[in-house]
Amino acid sequence: MKVVRCSLMPRRWCINLFGVAVSGDTSWIDRRVVNHERIHTAQMRELLFVPFYVLYGIEWLVRLVLCFSFMRAYRSMSFEREAYGNDADMGYLERRRAYAWLGYVFKSQ
Repeated sequence: MKVVRCSLMPRRWCINLFGVAVSGDTSWIDRRVVNHERIHTAQMRELLFVPFYVLYGIEWLVRLVLCFSFMRAYRSMSFEREAYGNDADMGYLERRRAYAWLGYVFKSQ
């Protein structure tokens, strides 16, 4: 996965834009972060990229209304729960089933 530095982003943030990880500072990016972003890339591919971003935004807005907190909404999203729950498992993507993030939509935390 390609990792790109962007001075406009906060230092410890990372965003996956169409399979490219973009961060304010790439020195903190390790294997776990790369694996997390690769999981997002798999999610994007199965949703054909643009619908992923649409669903991601809609789910974040719904969760924001329910959680009243930016970070709680972010961490409770199905896409993020799958990625954070499996980013330490370097073999996860080989075993991952298509649309695995759907299993996290209504699953309690």
